[in-house]
Amino acid sequence: MPPVKWLMHWHPNPGATLNSQILAEASGCAESLGGSKDGRWKTSIIFYRAMARDGASAGAGGAPPQQPPDVPRELLGVALHERPGLYFSILRSHRLVLQADAAFPQVMEKLQSYKARVTLNFEGFQYQLGDFCLRIGKCVPNNSETLRGIMMEVEYYPLSSIEKSRAVMEDFFDIWQETLAKKSLPGHFIHVESNFSEYGLSDHYSFQHTAVQYATCLQQLMAAVTVRG
Repeated sequence: MPPVKWLMHWHPNPGATLNSQILAEASGCAESLGGSKDGRWKTSIIFYRAMARDGASAGAGGAPPQQPPDVPRELLGVALHERPGLYFSILRSHRLVLQADAAFPQVMEKLQSYKARVTLNFEGFQYQLGDFCLRIGKCVPNNSETLRGIMMEVEYYPLSSIEKSRAVMEDFFDIWQETLAKKSLPGHFIHVESNFSEYGLSDHYSFQHTAVQYATCLQQLMAAVTVRG
């Protein structure tokens, strides 16, 4: 059973823009707290959109064929860095998170029911800090260096219960915010809690919890981009 993990994303101040300096300062904070760099990490999210079935009739006025109403229009595919042999699919409209093996994207391509539209990579360095593991990274589109967001993972190794770990995670987050505040950066990290019960997930942390957190984090990052735009 994996340890409890929180995902946080960078929320810029009004009018502020993202830049690599913020990422560098956040990494510096991890080291100033005593964290030791322990390699790189990368998690990927793929947006899939439903494809119209062959033979579907065009709508009125020659509109493109539509999917049946019971077919979700989109799904998210999540490839987690800590489980390279697994792949997680999230149907947000149905509040479902499914686990499959790493060949799932190839199966989707052959079935031609959903088409991959956008791939976003979350990548950076990880740091060991006592009972904690910090991963700080950027969000960029595949084959691009355009910065779409900055985020971090915090794992607490001793516990896998979300409720039992809440106090220690909140304490760590407070310390982290105080340390980062000394840098006077134009923004701060935010932790938005995912509603795990909506997806039928229990208090005992699992990789499905992480996949759902990435979906929540992604929504927040995209909302921040929209506001800035």
